[in-house]
Amino acid sequence: MKLLITGGAGFIGSNFIHYWLKNHQEDKIINLDLLTYAGNLENLKDVEQNSNYKFIKGDIGDANLVNDLVKEADVIVHFAAESHVDRSIMDAKSFVDTNVLGTFNLLEAAKNNGKKRFHHISTDEVFGALKSDDPAFNEQTPYSPRSPYAASKASSDHLVRAYFHTFSLPITISNCSNNYGPYQFPEKLIPLFVTNLLEGKKVPVYGDGMQIRDWIHVDDHNRGVDLILQKGKIGETYCLGGNSEKTNMEITKLILGYLGQGEEMIEYVKDRPGHDRRYAIDFSKAKEELGWEPLIGFEDGIKKTVEWYKNNQEWWQRIKSGEYLEYYKKQYGEK
Repeated sequence: MKLLITGGAGFIGSNFIHYWLKNHQEDKIINLDLLTYAGNLENLKDVEQNSNYKFIKGDIGDANLVNDLVKEADVIVHFAAESHVDRSIMDAKSFVDTNVLGTFNLLEAAKNNGKKRFHHISTDEVFGALKSDDPAFNEQTPYSPRSPYAASKASSDHLVRAYFHTFSLPITISNCSNNYGPYQFPEKLIPLFVTNLLEGKKVPVYGDGMQIRDWIHVDDHNRGVDLILQKGKIGETYCLGGNSEKTNMEITKLILGYLGQGEEMIEYVKDRPGHDRRYAIDFSKAKEELGWEPLIGFEDGIKKTVEWYKNNQEWWQRIKSGEYLEYYKKQYGEK
């Protein structure tokens, strides 16, 4: 089988490529990534020489390129997305361009080239926010996005479903909770806090730090996507959660403890506009239909994640300094 992975140089996509090449050694992967700020080929140094792996620098906004690559593939796994809420508040247009119009290009290409199998990676943020006593999100939860990022992902989800109903495109969607693990770009909460502390800097906590998120290790997420591709019902959505609701303050204190730091390293900052208070995922459908559930407990997973950032300081230092942007140019001779 040949897979087209979009956004495979990003955090979740690169982990998925490592996972797939390890567990499906006969399959071939084409990785299409524009290498914007969050795309980093250093995430994939270990597989560059693998004969079953090929990298293409390109934009899902380029309909002709997308069409040519989809022709070669049996399955499209669509990770590519602008994903940082703060950035969507500052620049919503790029989120619409990538997350909506880019997804449209991929769907058109899948439809026009023999109705290729299409799996779309989405987020729990499309469902809005929960109160403390609300039941967790599930596949039937109405959409209520509250940021430009969430709205752009909700729009792309609707497009994917429309192509199933209108054109019989064989699609599935997964909505996952907050991912964490290796290779996560250090603007996100966990790697930002770990790397700041390793640099002797304080960690910025929004508001009172009592926002609640459900956390899933990236390896559990990718195993869920694998099972959806193998066993998922065409046209269906599956929610993938980590069964690990934590406040931002709980996570902050865990990281401080692992790194031997005190609460004086916390810097409280003004809360972001429209900051959702709580997300949680009910993954019972995935458990019942796919036999999937998260296997990595949060405290074990985050401890190993902290250790990974401690042991891979050159990787994140090159991101924070901007040096990682030179890696593609060096590898591929681009000026």
